[in-house]
Amino acid sequence: MPQAVQFDNYGDIHVLEVREVPRPVPAAGEVLVRVRAAGISPGESVIRAGVLHDRWPATFPSGQGSDLAGVVEEIGSEVLDWSVGDEVIGWVDTRASHAELVAVPAANLVARDPAVSWEVGGSLFVAGTTAHANVRAVDAGLGDTVVVAGAAGGVGSLTVQLLRRAGATVIGLASEPHHEWLQDHGVIPVTYGDGVADRIRAVAPEGIDAFVDTFGNGYVDLAIDLGVAKDRINTIIDFAGAARTGVKSEGMDGSANAAVLAELVKLAAAGDLEVPIAASYPLTEVREAYRELMRRHTRGKIVLEP
Repeated sequence: MPQAVQFDNYGDIHVLEVREVPRPVPAAGEVLVRVRAAGISPGESVIRAGVLHDRWPATFPSGQGSDLAGVVEEIGSEVLDWSVGDEVIGWVDTRASHAELVAVPAANLVARDPAVSWEVGGSLFVAGTTAHANVRAVDAGLGDTVVVAGAAGGVGSLTVQLLRRAGATVIGLASEPHHEWLQDHGVIPVTYGDGVADRIRAVAPEGIDAFVDTFGNGYVDLAIDLGVAKDRINTIIDFAGAARTGVKSEGMDGSANAAVLAELVKLAAAGDLEVPIAASYPLTEVREAYRELMRRHTRGKIVLEP
């Protein structure tokens, strides 16, 4: 029987178990994918803790994960675009990708380019489409100066690159060990912490046009203090701060589709978008993977490899 990550009640990483589960059976419009890599994300931790129960309630036993890359093992009766053996990148909306086998809607898949590693492909959908949506949410383009909080994280590292491709000058808030990577990608690194507002003003004396918050911890208020218009501030994590201040809290909606994913795969294959892989873990070490993620100091994505 295939293995999958599941949990029976809300809690910390200790509720996670790797269990044998019945082999999924693809519906008529689905394919069965043998997962080679599946990214993990902070949102999964928040959902697992029950903090977002009102927004995204879990049904127990609950699985985990959206991102995936793998090989088609079986196709549903109505699937015409995929064949057994195809290498694919995609996602599920059923929180089930942290598993050896997953039934995936055929429309949620794009072809894996051989130049895109399994780890990168399995980490691309959530972070990549959220980064794509961030650029759109703050309407960033040529001539804009944009600050990104959490600039070296899973979403932040892709957001800064897409902002640069849009023509913006990008200031990335990150700890010093990540500064060289940011500089190598055309980003102006600034250390977070006490005095960050003054450090931002020092590197952007003409002001800040937009602000993307991928970290929380008061950055919404910092953006307002820097004089950024509320409709050009987007947070993907501080929903309470957004409700209090009236700034945007747009996630991946509008970008979470196969067309955008295919565009991201193309950029990654051409070497025009780097998806940093901080670490890879076997499925059986899912707790350790999330323990590392919760430290919030990794560059890029952490990946499970069933």
